[in-house]
Amino acid sequence: MKDGTARHYEGNHRARHLGSVRLATLALLLPLALGSTAQTSLPWPTADHQVASVTAPTPAATTPASAQVPASAQQIAYVPPPRQVMPLAAGFDVHQFEAIAQALVANQRVPGLAMAIVKDGRILSARGYGVTDVQAAEPIDAHTVFRLASLSKAFAGTVTGLLVSDGTLRWDSRMINYMPSLRFSEPGAAEQLTVADVLSHRDGLTRNTYDRDLEANVDYRTLVQRLAYAPMACHPGECYAYQNIAFSLIGDAIQATTGHSYGDNVANRLFKPLGMTDASTGLAGIENSARWAKPHVRGGGGWVSVMPKPSYYEVLPAAGVNASISDMAQWLIAQSGHRPDVLSPSLLATLHAPVIDTPSEMHGSSWRGERLNAAGYALGWRVYDYAGHRVVFHGGAVQGYRAVIALLPERDLGVAILWNSESALPSGMMPTILDSALGLTPHWLDDDTLGDSYYARASDDAPGTDSSTADAKPR
Repeated sequence: MKDGTARHYEGNHRARHLGSVRLATLALLLPLALGSTAQTSLPWPTADHQVASVTAPTPAATTPASAQVPASAQQIAYVPPPRQVMPLAAGFDVHQFEAIAQALVANQRVPGLAMAIVKDGRILSARGYGVTDVQAAEPIDAHTVFRLASLSKAFAGTVTGLLVSDGTLRWDSRMINYMPSLRFSEPGAAEQLTVADVLSHRDGLTRNTYDRDLEANVDYRTLVQRLAYAPMACHPGECYAYQNIAFSLIGDAIQATTGHSYGDNVANRLFKPLGMTDASTGLAGIENSARWAKPHVRGGGGWVSVMPKPSYYEVLPAAGVNASISDMAQWLIAQSGHRPDVLSPSLLATLHAPVIDTPSEMHGSSWRGERLNAAGYALGWRVYDYAGHRVVFHGGAVQGYRAVIALLPERDLGVAILWNSESALPSGMMPTILDSALGLTPHWLDDDTLGDSYYARASDDAPGTDSSTADAKPR
């Protein structure tokens, strides 16, 4: 940011420009509030989706004046293509991926892991590997609960979308309507912040604002008050910067709107109707689970189990969901469009449509650098152009837990991988599975990672077989 008067967005001319940009951005997400779908502006392959220009209807009379978008505003609306699912590439073998998972937990290189793979609304695999706790070992199964960390953000976006579909909220609703005391350091900025800005990390704050204070056990309410003094990188809606505290403001809006806690809304609108019977929110949620995977950190020449760190449970929308791999299989099925009774096609199209570019996501790991051509953030989801194919993705990490989830819409494939340690070894599994589905040559796991057990198992199994197990059936 610049100093002095220049800090206020370079005068009135720039303010007027930002105002017009903001109206256009808000218009992008208007259609779902009015029963349609939203847009995407990133350069995805034309075979995977198309766009159409439409005119926004006049908002309903009940919409607060501060949240209205002029009827003349134009937007690009996301239009899902006719559902033409391509087959998985020849040689896609679920048994091989299960063997990789088993190899990863051999000799406690990774204490425990769980993986779900779904195709065409069917569970191909949903199994656990390794142990819940190296100090009191119990085998991980399909109903062992893990902490999801930032995979929780998609639950926040989805439950908000359900409220938008109900007419309870709007994507362009101003957060100040639900949090009158909210303040940012730039005059007028908090008053401009919308529901969609919060869910797409476009609040204008600098990256990970006050996360260190959260990790130092400063409570969430105190940190929300401190937002009044936090430096800003841009006007709300103008730029992207990943957040946890500010992202969780959506929970306050949901509670103010519905009269029920954020956790209750997620449980009643998502967990229960989707059959996610092991899922919960919060520290008490995971500790009260019938069986749960303890987090592990390095220590004493190996893995040491610890108790879950409570700090990020303070921000439930950002990082507060717990779930088993059986639950995640149901989540994948629903997010793939096979539960229209709960999640409508128009809602999913909106949730999965990127609204801001995130080019920094194209770096940081070998597979990102080699496979990604574009990256954006939607509403609780990341969206990638993965070697010319659209992938809806998110990763999560908190002390002692890691998680990744991905949807490959053109093949109707969904994958979720959870593990209870800070090991990087399983990170190559997701691009390996995506490459195999697309007929690319994966090279993200080396021979030392795979081990002899992978090759012995892979040579015995026929390619393409269904490896559903007794504890992996839909529930």
